[in-house]
Amino acid sequence: MSEPRPTVVVVEDEPDLADLYAAWLEDEYDVHPAYCGEDALELVDELDDVDVVLLDRRMPDISGDEVLTAMEDREVDARVAMVTAVEPDFDIVAMGFDDYLVKPVAREALEGTVSKLLLRDEYAVGVRELFSLASKKALLEAEKSAAELDGSEEYAELSARIEDRRSRLDETLDELSEQSDLSELYRDLDIDDPGSGDD
Repeated sequence: MSEPRPTVVVVEDEPDLADLYAAWLEDEYDVHPAYCGEDALELVDELDDVDVVLLDRRMPDISGDEVLTAMEDREVDARVAMVTAVEPDFDIVAMGFDDYLVKPVAREALEGTVSKLLLRDEYAVGVRELFSLASKKALLEAEKSAAELDGSEEYAELSARIEDRRSRLDETLDELSEQSDLSELYRDLDIDDPGSGDD
């Protein structure tokens, strides 16, 4: 059985534009257009799991900013890219989105943004899992003797899971690097790029 495709919600009050974005993405993702803020909130409530939301800011019923706040209040665990004609201003500092695209948006930019957000999410989840596994391993190593560790099937399995997770994280990091925004991401975070070789 194949893995389910990532779910993308496109929120745009111009139906033709929402349908165009959906058409660009539907080959790769399970895409759901919403033509107003109210529809967007109903969709994220109805869908089991939303991975990415592409959100217009300026809509007549409920603004994109209000939709974003409502999603945060509902603890919707999705990456959000604002896709809007509204030029960014200092108010964006307090907003909980992951990326910001100013219209008009080319197909390649939209596809690249969705892909990048999914990779970032995959990397973040992987890092959390790796820290959890490493903490368990460290605890066992502090409490058990080397002979006990060597004789434990559970410890061997834990060590193998850690190596597998590290390998998968390295692959994801390579993919992020190939998208040419990794150094920008780390610059924005004001930390060193682990792929740069600088210590």
